Amino acid sequence: MAVRHPPGGHCFCRETVSSPSHAKSWLGTGRRLRDAARMHPTKPCLAASLLLLWLGSATLAPRLAAQDSPRLVTSRTTGSQLLKLPKEDDAFGFVVFGDRTGGPVEGIKVLAQAVTDTNLLDPDLVLTVGDLVNGYNTREPWLAQAAEYKETMARLRMPWFPVAGNHDVYWRGEGKPKEEHEGDYEQHFGPLWYAVQHKHCWFVVLYSDEANPETGERNFSKPECQRIGDEQFAWLRDTLQKAKGARHVFVFLHHPRWLQQYGDDWQKVHAALAANGNVSAVFAGHIHNMQFDGVRDGIAYYTVASVGAHLAMEAPQAGFLHQYHVVTVRPEGIQVAAVPVGAVIDPHTIDGAMARDVRHVHEHLTVAVADAAAAGSGAAISVDGAVDAVLTLRVVNPGQRALELELIPEVDGVWQFGPDHQHLVVPPGKSGETTFAVRRAVTPEPFSLPQLEVRCDYLAEHSRVPLPIRSQTLQLPAPAGLGKAPSERDGVLVLDGVSALAVDSARLELPDGPITLETWLRGDEFSGRRGLIAKTENSEFGLFCSDGTADWSVHLDGHYVRVSSEKKVLQEGVWHHVAGVYDGAEVRIYVDGKLLAKKAGSGVRTQNQLPLMIGADVNKNGGSTSGFHGRLDDVRLSKVARYTGESFTPPQKLEADADTVLLLPCDEDFGPWAIDRSGRGAHPTRRGTAHCTAGGRESGSAPVR
Repeated sequence: MAVRHPPGGHCFCRETVSSPSHAKSWLGTGRRLRDAARMHPTKPCLAASLLLLWLGSATLAPRLAAQDSPRLVTSRTTGSQLLKLPKEDDAFGFVVFGDRTGGPVEGIKVLAQAVTDTNLLDPDLVLTVGDLVNGYNTREPWLAQAAEYKETMARLRMPWFPVAGNHDVYWRGEGKPKEEHEGDYEQHFGPLWYAVQHKHCWFVVLYSDEANPETGERNFSKPECQRIGDEQFAWLRDTLQKAKGARHVFVFLHHPRWLQQYGDDWQKVHAALAANGNVSAVFAGHIHNMQFDGVRDGIAYYTVASVGAHLAMEAPQAGFLHQYHVVTVRPEGIQVAAVPVGAVIDPHTIDGAMARDVRHVHEHLTVAVADAAAAGSGAAISVDGAVDAVLTLRVVNPGQRALELELIPEVDGVWQFGPDHQHLVVPPGKSGETTFAVRRAVTPEPFSLPQLEVRCDYLAEHSRVPLPIRSQTLQLPAPAGLGKAPSERDGVLVLDGVSALAVDSARLELPDGPITLETWLRGDEFSGRRGLIAKTENSEFGLFCSDGTADWSVHLDGHYVRVSSEKKVLQEGVWHHVAGVYDGAEVRIYVDGKLLAKKAGSGVRTQNQLPLMIGADVNKNGGSTSGFHGRLDDVRLSKVARYTGESFTPPQKLEADADTVLLLPCDEDFGPWAIDRSGRGAHPTRRGTAHCTAGGRESGSAPVR
């Protein structure tokens, strides 16, 4: 309960008790307040504070909260006593913190630094925009996280006011109550919605994670779950009416509800704010990047980035940084600044379009070796590893602003480049090229590709935005003569369940029509989903060995025709020959030369530009997933149906012929490539630790029939 003090008097304590259920918890503060009264006997309101706190009865507390706390307005009683109100003057400043959670554990140190910086700025008060704790847990870990956050924020010299976010409320695990962590939040942080008056201004805190009134679901990804309920909205309208005479009204919530992905429920809220005529700004968080979404009906919309949460990337000038907003309030208006460590950024220069474009550039900027045949030059690698050529690099700018780049090849004593770096500016949506003279002598060291450091500045309208420095491997073309000489050793491909080989789709000369895909395999583990050789993703074809089954699919006329052994036929530690066949009319799967399943199927094979994965499935981004754990030998892809009937004797050594599209004996590697001996030069690139090792197939491991 707030204590009204005489005009001109100093109020030592404005702590509030808003419900009888929490009055008891405040009795423990009696000794602290009693000691404070002895230290400050002249404070006129201390005696009343002590008396009212010690008389926290079931009937007295709600009445006093309503009558004696004119600056604290809420229809929620639980937790309101946690809000400490600052002193009142005319001009003042306040700070807005972004999300703390959803990032690394070390993020609490970022929050602590923000507290230190804020104390230096000395605003009147601090507000958060939610996600104070990591949450998504049960009560005991939630309480520990809440204690950590409150302990850090307790170092502020000024009061702070929280906003509830999804991390603060969502419960995961057993014993979930209907309200999830709402009760915990209100007991330890404050009401889910409330308003505070300060220096003729109002601060209105909204709750953006109410449960769906029909289903009870909480989900910030679904617009139907992102609504302001009738009770809260009625309270908001009543509160705005009370704030009609305020100089400014500021609104705070966790999710930036005005963004398109949250549906249209914010329209009614905005209409109510605009009708009041004195709402100056709305602040939110959640998306972990800062952006200014303009002024609408006189109301400025700001999203605060992070004070310790996960960042999609580090690009401060584009709003991807740990920061807080500093707001200066004067009778004539407000001023908003974004403050990271050691810098001040104007948030009005970073709108959503720029933030999206910078992220798009960061994710899709490509620096690659230009096609040697088209350019008339290239880095010609000899089969002994020697290089003496001109290398042309092409940069593609996917953004809407120009990029200035610095390309710096790594000089390691084996590779030599001239010059040692190149600069170029690439217009938006265009490509640019630059060249290097490159040499590599024959050395006894294993062949490896050179590295390139890429430094890129996004040339925004008002600033130069440095993107994160990246290092990449220069993917030079494999030697033209690679794979033409016979191998001098016998070997197998070793896979660890994560790594794989990737064959560029452009290198596979596979026409529509019959296919045979086959290999020898020895699995160390088959549990779960396991890709063997695949170019799938709602198209193409793939062999799988999930849970020890043999599975073969071909995508024909818009759907998969799939055949499977249905039960485990592949044994750990045993070599098996597996072949998938499509002859234009039927799809068949063979294991150790025995037909296990067949199904009629015909039509046009749905093609894609994704790489063919050896030892894994492929995802939509061209990465590997569902990897195989074991060894492969003699992988062959053919443009003919090689096997018919009920059975055949599997060849112990697969050979290349006119119908062979890809043949990997898996005997040896050269640099980053496994060697294709089909004669077509479709050498796959090794990803991760995938490698060929000498030794061949072990004796004594004949297939179990």
